[in-house]
Amino acid sequence: MSSKKFMSKAIALSKTHMLKGHGGPFGAVIVRQGKIIAEGWNQVTSTNDPTAHAEVTAIRKACEKLKNFDLSDCEIYTSCEPCPMCLAAIYWARLSKIYYANTREDAAEIEFDDDFLYKEIKKDLKKRALPIQQIGRKEALQVFKLWQNKQDKVTY
Repeated sequence: MSSKKFMSKAIALSKTHMLKGHGGPFGAVIVRQGKIIAEGWNQVTSTNDPTAHAEVTAIRKACEKLKNFDLSDCEIYTSCEPCPMCLAAIYWARLSKIYYANTREDAAEIEFDDDFLYKEIKKDLKKRALPIQQIGRKEALQVFKLWQNKQDKVTY
């Protein structure tokens, strides 16, 4: 399949599942060696899971299928520029390339928060809309030290 066909599949998933009431108009496919290995679509409202974005659901399925958290030999095609959460998940999964159709500005025009979140992340912690406070660092650092010295850890 070609890049255009992979993107068409992601867009078709966004339309089909949005019309079925599964969630917003977002779809994604993960491709490995020229074949789709996982599909995802927005399921936020149908599962009451705010993390069930198309990219995240596709990543979860791909990792489960490959039995690996490292998708560095895969690419993702998504019907919209990934939101910050999805972008972070893509980086954590080590996908090798992102292809997208709609932009974050397009998403903002239909009342999705993606552009707001990109702007919010750039702000100083004290200037963000959601209050944030650090507590318990000394205790939490002890767990980080345990991790740092753990002999059988799987790094990622």
